[in-house]
Amino acid sequence: MSGRAPGGALVSNVEVTAATVQRGDIIQLGGRAYRVMDLFQLSQGAKQLLFESGELLTIHTRTRLAAVRMLRRR
Repeated sequence: MSGRAPGGALVSNVEVTAATVQRGDIIQLGGRAYRVMDLFQLSQGAKQLLFESGELLTIHTRTRLAAVRMLRRR
């Protein structure tokens, strides 16, 4: 599903894993939205996500999370 965010940006709901998560993805955890600011590769394919709020989340290769992604125009 995709739609428009305030300001006219095109957004899409996506499922992300350690292999597909990107900077700028907005992930909802515990009823709060967190924007991914940076990513760090860990051993065995895991990743540590740094959110704009300063919090960290480590995800395993099999972790699946729902996210909102801003789509780029070409």
